[in-house]
Amino acid sequence: RATGSPISGMQTWLALPDGKEEIDPAFEHVAADALPMIEDGQVSARVIMGSLWGKTSPVTQHSGTIYADVLLAPGASIPIDADADERAIIVALGSASLDGTPLQTHSLYVLTPGSTMTLRADSEARVMLLGGAAFRTPRHAWWNFVSSSRDRINQAKDDWRNGRFPKIPGEGDEFIPIPDVPLTNSG
Repeated sequence: RATGSPISGMQTWLALPDGKEEIDPAFEHVAADALPMIEDGQVSARVIMGSLWGKTSPVTQHSGTIYADVLLAPGASIPIDADADERAIIVALGSASLDGTPLQTHSLYVLTPGSTMTLRADSEARVMLLGGAAFRTPRHAWWNFVSSSRDRINQAKDDWRNGRFPKIPGEGDEFIPIPDVPLTNSG
Protein backbone atom coordinates (compact mmCIF):
# COMPACT_ATOMS: atom_id res chain seq x y z
CA ARG A 1 0.00 0.00 0.00
CA ALA A 2 1.22 3.44 -0.86
CA THR A 3 -0.24 5.00 2.30
CA GLY A 4 -1.70 3.92 5.59
CA SER A 5 -0.92 0.88 7.65
CA PRO A 6 0.17 -2.40 6.06
CA ILE A 7 -2.48 -5.05 5.56
CA SER A 8 -2.33 -8.80 5.37
CA GLY A 9 -4.87 -11.47 4.66
CA MET A 10 -5.37 -15.18 4.36
CA GLN A 11 -7.43 -16.96 1.76
CA THR A 12 -8.70 -20.38 2.77
CA TRP A 13 -10.31 -23.05 0.63
CA LEU A 14 -12.30 -25.72 2.42
CA ALA A 15 -12.84 -29.06 0.70
CA LEU A 16 -16.35 -30.47 0.83
CA PRO A 17 -17.01 -33.86 2.44
CA ASP A 18 -18.02 -37.06 0.67
CA GLY A 19 -21.47 -36.76 -0.84
CA LYS A 20 -21.34 -32.92 -0.95
CA GLU A 21 -18.57 -32.28 -3.49
CA GLU A 22 -20.98 -31.44 -6.30
CA ILE A 23 -23.41 -29.14 -4.44
CA ASP A 24 -24.24 -25.82 -6.06
CA PRO A 25 -21.70 -23.04 -5.50
CA ALA A 26 -22.64 -20.54 -2.83
CA PHE A 27 -21.39 -17.37 -1.18
CA GLU A 28 -22.21 -16.40 2.37
CA HIS A 29 -21.23 -13.16 4.08
CA VAL A 30 -21.24 -13.09 7.86
CA ALA A 31 -20.23 -9.80 9.48
CA ALA A 32 -17.32 -9.93 11.91
CA ASP A 33 -19.51 -8.82 14.82
CA ALA A 34 -21.76 -11.87 14.23
CA LEU A 35 -18.83 -14.24 14.73
CA PRO A 36 -18.31 -15.43 18.32
CA MET A 37 -15.38 -13.92 20.20
CA ILE A 38 -13.76 -15.71 23.13
CA GLU A 39 -11.62 -13.50 25.40
CA ASP A 40 -9.76 -13.92 28.65
CA GLY A 41 -7.51 -10.83 28.83
CA GLN A 42 -4.41 -12.55 27.39
CA VAL A 43 -6.06 -14.37 24.49
CA SER A 44 -8.89 -13.56 22.13
CA ALA A 45 -10.21 -15.96 19.51
CA ARG A 46 -12.74 -15.18 16.80
CA VAL A 47 -14.50 -18.36 15.67
CA ILE A 48 -14.80 -17.90 11.91
CA MET A 49 -16.28 -21.33 11.16
CA GLY A 50 -17.21 -24.32 13.27
CA SER A 51 -16.94 -24.62 17.02
CA LEU A 52 -14.19 -23.84 19.51
CA TRP A 53 -14.22 -23.77 23.31
CA GLY A 54 -18.02 -23.91 23.53
CA LYS A 55 -18.73 -21.20 20.92
CA THR A 56 -20.11 -21.90 17.42
CA SER A 57 -19.94 -19.66 14.36
CA PRO A 58 -23.11 -19.06 12.31
CA VAL A 59 -21.17 -19.74 9.07
CA THR A 60 -22.51 -22.78 7.21
CA GLN A 61 -20.35 -25.87 7.52
CA HIS A 62 -20.83 -29.17 5.76
CA SER A 63 -18.70 -31.21 8.16
CA GLY A 64 -17.18 -30.65 11.59
CA THR A 65 -14.78 -27.71 11.29
CA ILE A 66 -12.50 -25.53 13.39
CA TYR A 67 -11.37 -22.23 11.91
CA ALA A 68 -10.37 -19.48 14.33
CA ASP A 69 -8.28 -16.32 14.36
CA VAL A 70 -6.41 -16.32 17.68
CA LEU A 71 -4.60 -13.28 19.13
CA LEU A 72 -2.19 -13.94 21.99
CA ALA A 73 -0.43 -11.44 24.25
CA PRO A 74 3.30 -12.01 24.85
CA GLY A 75 3.71 -15.04 27.14
CA ALA A 76 0.09 -16.16 26.79
CA SER A 77 -0.62 -19.82 26.08
CA ILE A 78 -3.59 -21.93 25.04
CA PRO A 79 -4.25 -25.64 24.78
CA ILE A 80 -4.68 -27.09 21.31
CA ASP A 81 -7.21 -29.78 22.14
CA ALA A 82 -7.18 -33.20 20.48
CA ASP A 83 -10.92 -33.15 19.71
CA ALA A 84 -10.68 -32.81 15.92
CA ASP A 85 -9.47 -35.59 13.62
CA GLU A 86 -7.19 -33.17 11.80
CA ARG A 87 -5.70 -29.90 13.08
CA ALA A 88 -3.17 -27.37 11.90
CA ILE A 89 -1.87 -23.94 12.86
CA ILE A 90 -0.29 -21.05 11.00
CA VAL A 91 1.51 -18.23 12.78
CA ALA A 92 0.40 -15.23 10.72
CA LEU A 93 2.13 -12.49 12.76
CA GLY A 94 4.56 -12.46 15.67
CA SER A 95 6.35 -15.42 17.15
CA ALA A 96 5.03 -18.51 18.92
CA SER A 97 6.03 -22.01 19.92
CA LEU A 98 4.23 -25.33 20.17
CA ASP A 99 5.19 -27.49 23.15
CA GLY A 100 8.42 -25.46 23.35
CA THR A 101 9.35 -25.81 19.66
CA PRO A 102 9.60 -22.43 17.87
CA LEU A 103 7.29 -22.03 14.85
CA GLN A 104 8.11 -20.19 11.64
CA THR A 105 5.78 -17.41 10.52
CA HIS A 106 3.59 -18.24 7.49
CA SER A 107 4.26 -22.00 7.66
CA LEU A 108 1.49 -24.56 7.98
CA TYR A 109 2.01 -27.00 10.84
CA VAL A 110 -0.12 -30.14 10.66
CA LEU A 111 -0.49 -31.46 14.20
CA THR A 112 -0.21 -35.05 15.36
CA PRO A 113 -3.70 -36.56 15.63
CA GLY A 114 -4.94 -37.33 19.13
CA SER A 115 -2.40 -35.31 21.08
CA THR A 116 -3.11 -32.23 23.17
CA MET A 117 -0.47 -29.51 22.72
CA THR A 118 0.23 -26.06 24.11
CA LEU A 119 0.64 -23.00 21.90
CA ARG A 120 2.62 -20.18 23.52
CA ALA A 121 3.20 -16.65 22.23
CA ASP A 122 6.81 -15.50 22.52
CA SER A 123 5.71 -12.01 21.38
CA GLU A 124 2.30 -10.69 20.50
CA ALA A 125 1.07 -13.24 17.96
CA ARG A 126 -1.80 -13.89 15.57
CA VAL A 127 -2.32 -17.59 14.88
CA MET A 128 -4.87 -19.29 12.65
CA LEU A 129 -6.19 -22.55 14.11
CA LEU A 130 -7.87 -24.85 11.63
CA GLY A 131 -9.01 -28.43 11.29
CA GLY A 132 -11.97 -30.70 11.52
CA ALA A 133 -13.35 -34.09 10.65
CA ALA A 134 -11.26 -36.35 8.42
CA PHE A 135 -12.76 -37.41 5.11
CA ARG A 136 -13.21 -41.09 4.26
CA THR A 137 -11.59 -40.61 0.84
CA PRO A 138 -8.44 -38.61 0.06
CA ARG A 139 -8.60 -35.27 -1.74
CA HIS A 140 -6.46 -34.13 -4.65
CA ALA A 141 -5.65 -30.47 -5.33
CA TRP A 142 -4.68 -28.93 -8.66
CA TRP A 143 -4.58 -25.12 -8.88
CA ASN A 144 -8.05 -24.00 -7.69
CA PHE A 145 -9.64 -27.43 -7.99
CA VAL A 146 -10.05 -29.93 -5.17
CA SER A 147 -11.79 -33.29 -5.52
CA SER A 148 -11.71 -36.90 -4.43
CA SER A 149 -11.59 -37.75 -8.15
CA ARG A 150 -8.62 -37.00 -10.41
CA ASP A 151 -10.97 -37.46 -13.39
CA ARG A 152 -13.24 -34.72 -11.98
CA ILE A 153 -10.25 -32.39 -11.62
CA ASN A 154 -9.23 -33.09 -15.23
CA GLN A 155 -12.79 -32.30 -16.36
CA ALA A 156 -12.74 -29.04 -14.37
CA LYS A 157 -9.41 -28.07 -15.97
CA ASP A 158 -10.87 -28.70 -19.43
CA ASP A 159 -14.07 -26.81 -18.54
CA TRP A 160 -12.02 -23.82 -17.31
CA ARG A 161 -9.81 -23.72 -20.41
CA ASN A 162 -12.88 -23.83 -22.65
CA GLY A 163 -14.89 -21.16 -20.82
CA ARG A 164 -17.57 -23.47 -19.44
CA PHE A 165 -17.42 -21.99 -15.94
CA PRO A 166 -19.97 -19.18 -15.41
CA LYS A 167 -18.66 -15.63 -15.07
CA ILE A 168 -18.58 -14.17 -11.59
CA PRO A 169 -21.34 -11.53 -11.28
CA GLY A 170 -19.89 -8.03 -11.20
CA GLU A 171 -16.39 -9.14 -12.26
CA GLY A 172 -16.74 -8.29 -15.98
CA ASP A 173 -15.06 -10.42 -18.61
CA GLU A 174 -11.70 -10.87 -16.89
CA PHE A 175 -10.33 -14.36 -17.50
CA ILE A 176 -7.45 -15.86 -15.56
CA PRO A 177 -5.78 -18.56 -17.63
CA ILE A 178 -5.16 -21.88 -15.97
CA PRO A 179 -1.42 -22.46 -15.40
CA ASP A 180 0.40 -25.27 -17.20
CA VAL A 181 1.89 -26.29 -13.86
CA PRO A 182 -0.10 -25.61 -10.67
CA LEU A 183 1.35 -23.78 -7.72
CA THR A 184 -0.36 -26.26 -5.40
CA ASN A 185 0.54 -29.81 -4.52
CA SER A 186 -0.92 -32.16 -7.12
CA GLY A 187 -1.75 -34.72 -4.42
